Order: sequence, then structure tokens, then C-alpha cells
Amino acid sequence: MMTVRLIAHTPEPEKVVAAAAKLCYSDAHITDLLDGLTEEKTAKFLTMLSDLGHASPIEHASFTFGIEGVSRTLLAQITRHQNEVKFMSASLQYSNYTGQADFAVPYSIMTAPAVVQELYLKSCNESMKCYEALCTAGSGHDAAGYATPQGLRNVLLISATPYQWKHIISQRVCRRNTDETRIVLLKVWKELYDLSPALFAP
Repeated sequence: MMTVRLIAHTPEPEKVVAAAAKLCYSDAHITDLLDGLTEEKTAKFLTMLSDLGHASPIEHASFTFGIEGVSRTLLAQITRHQNEVKFMSASLQYSNYTGQADFAVPYSIMTAPAVVQELYLKSCNESMKCYEALCTAGSGHDAAGYATPQGLRNVLLISATPYQWKHIISQRVCRRNTDETRIVLLKVWKELYDLSPALFAP
């Protein structure tokens, strides 16, 4: 089962961003940087940043998501953004997947006739049998990992700033991406927007 959960973030992220903006646009000092940043003044700073297209202050907040039960195909999509975000994933080199047969099923296959679903799962299971045989033969988990299917479920930890998250979401929710990728990033966006509409409005 897919799980997408915000597990950590900068406390009072809007206020932190507003403080960074205040430092840029006023005669502020570290000792009084947070003074007077009411909800109204914080909102004004955020609106100003949006109007000016000034993204640097927004980089001072960070949001970390745990994403579980997704395919390695999705991992390949996310790693395209490795220069923008910090991420970790379960390692085929150090993790032992022997005895595990849990696969993400593409939505187009999930809704296809039973024979198509059976064919997909058969292929995944055969790949895992090969993986286990290679491990038993002494090839090591890293080398054996090459035989695992792209549908093998994975666990990710991803940290990014609001600007980075908005960029990734905008890139990955279009119809050129897999259904799985789009759904994961839409879930991420919903949690971010629920936490801070000011920072994550479309």
C-alpha cells in the first residue's frame, strides 16, 4: 500500500520565510528579526515575495516526506531532481529482499483484465526468484539487485524547500508522467497546501 506522509518541517515556516524577506528589505538585525512578525505582516511579506518572484527567502524552510510502497520506477523519476532535493531510498546493496514479494501495480494494469494482472505479477515473481537464486549463489545483494523488477516496492525520504517542492510538483503532475508519480506528488502537494496555503498556493 502506498503511504505519503509529511514527517518533519521547519517550525513556523511562513514566519521563517518572512524573517528572511525582512532581512532583505528592511534595516533588521538578528536580535529583532522576528519582532513584530504578526500573521498580517508575515502574510504581507509572503505576498510581496510572490509578486516580485523573489524565491531566495523561501529557501529557508524545509519539508521532509516519507513515501512508502512506491515502485522503483517512481524512484527513477524523483532522482532526476537530485540537484534540487535531498533524498534517501532503501538500498538494494545493503538490504535483503529475499522472501519479499510486494510489488506496486501500475494503475493501467490494475484496471486491466485479470489475465494481464496475472502476467505482470508472474513476471515480477520470476524476477524475484532470480534475485533470490543469485543471492544464494553468492553474488551479493548489490549484484542480485539488478534482477529485481521495477515494480518492487520502495521506501523514500525526501527533503526540499517550498520552491523546490513546487517545481517538482509542477514537473511531475502532468500527464506525461506515470499515474503513480502524479498521484504521489498530488498527495505531497495536498499535505503541503493544507499546512501552508500561503507558501504552496498554485
